[in-house]
Amino acid sequence: MANLKEIRNRITSVSSTMQITSAMKMVSAAKLKKAQDAITAMRPYAEKLTELLQSLSATMDGEVGGDFTAQREINKVLVVAVTSNRGLCGAFNTNVIKQTKAIADSYAGKKVDVFSIGKKGGDVLKKTNTVIASHNSIYDNLTFDAVAEIANELTEMFTSGEYDKIEIVYNQFKNAATQIVQTEQFLPLAPVASETAVAAGDYLFEPSKEEIVLTLIPKSLKTQLYKAIRDSFASEHGARMTAMHKATDNATELRDQLKLTYNKARQAAITNEILEIVGGAEALKG
Repeated sequence: MANLKEIRNRITSVSSTMQITSAMKMVSAAKLKKAQDAITAMRPYAEKLTELLQSLSATMDGEVGGDFTAQREINKVLVVAVTSNRGLCGAFNTNVIKQTKAIADSYAGKKVDVFSIGKKGGDVLKKTNTVIASHNSIYDNLTFDAVAEIANELTEMFTSGEYDKIEIVYNQFKNAATQIVQTEQFLPLAPVASETAVAAGDYLFEPSKEEIVLTLIPKSLKTQLYKAIRDSFASEHGARMTAMHKATDNATELRDQLKLTYNKARQAAITNEILEIVGGAEALKG
């Protein structure tokens, strides 16, 4: 059995860790509320914008998306991996990294590069894949304008022919305890089924439908990426809050066990001292 000093040191260490994990849990819980409100408020807009774009596109003949809908032979693929800058959030980053590697493996014989958003994903993926760019500071100022610049950069890579397909991998926020890894095709735009079309006579368009669609596509792409990063941001705080809650519970349990061990060791030491005193007294009498 460890001596009393060692047990006391372990109790102190575990108690300090418990204070840290508890504080991190409370910080993430406070940030989660704001991030959750942001993504919840944004989803209806993003979904309605996509629905409007699909409805307009489906009523039009021919290719209306220009370079955004170009279906080319897939030789070069870019995977946008959205992770966090910090750890201690359970399997949040690991799940995105695994999915990114799985996508890269699925394109056997093709060139697959990674576009990293978040330090944790970039640090791991650069060991096994080619990371062409890293945007780690986006979370310092997570605004639509900041994300729009990244979306423009990705769009330029596709329209210039540098990549034939771009996919996004991120954690979709469901609740504080559940994050779902999602893979979405960013470019080219997926073809829309004609049954989703709105009858042409239902609306009068000004300007023309073609101009409206070509204006909506870049905005829709920026919104899609912004929603993905917002989802990931909320998921990060939910995952960290859950992980720190479990860590605090484990630390509390370990501390209680150590205190019990300490008390047992202390009682055993006192009993031994009493036995030694009694034995010494008996020896003096003899």
